[in-house]
Amino acid sequence: MKFHIISLFPESFDSYMKSSIIGRAIKESKISVDFYNPRHFTLQKHKQVDDKPYGGGPGMVMQAEPVIKAIEKAKGRKKKVKIIFFSPTGTMFDAEYADNLATSKKYTDIIFICGRYEGVDARIKEVFDMEDVSIGNFVLTGGELPAMIMIDAIARYIPGVLGKIESNEVHRNASPNVYTRPETFTYKKKKYSVPEVLVGGNHAEIEKWRKIGF
Repeated sequence: MKFHIISLFPESFDSYMKSSIIGRAIKESKISVDFYNPRHFTLQKHKQVDDKPYGGGPGMVMQAEPVIKAIEKAKGRKKKVKIIFFSPTGTMFDAEYADNLATSKKYTDIIFICGRYEGVDARIKEVFDMEDVSIGNFVLTGGELPAMIMIDAIARYIPGVLGKIESNEVHRNASPNVYTRPETFTYKKKKYSVPEVLVGGNHAEIEKWRKIGF
């Protein structure tokens, strides 16, 4: 899977994309992530890519043309491309959505449009077919965090990214609570122990506990 990110702040992805599972997946070519800064696609002398909104209102709006050119560059001649526009009113992103994107033969490339300020000129949706997607009922200062979240969640369904498919919680019974050694420890004179069912050796009971816990 190839991810393409339209963002004014591509540097905000650096530490996360170079770390842990995602960093390894990129290094091993399980996924790829490319960036396209709209500032590189404007002829404006000072590389300004925003302006006042028509109809008034606070803040600034990202101009359509630099974003369109960035999308055009990311898309190229690729055929199996999905373009995602982040919006709090869009389709709710969840595990099923991530799984469908990762395993679908319909798409090989995903383009994320990371808005900033008061958003992006909506005319980009008239130029390209894209889907509004939301990661939750709240508003963020930009689309960079949603893009990271979606890449992380989607990548987990791509073969080889997690090492073993069983590592993906969707493919096993997984309680939200996990424990490791030591079996018991003391903090401020109080003992804290691993649930007895997990150390009893009865695998049927352990699986039952996991289902209830999940």
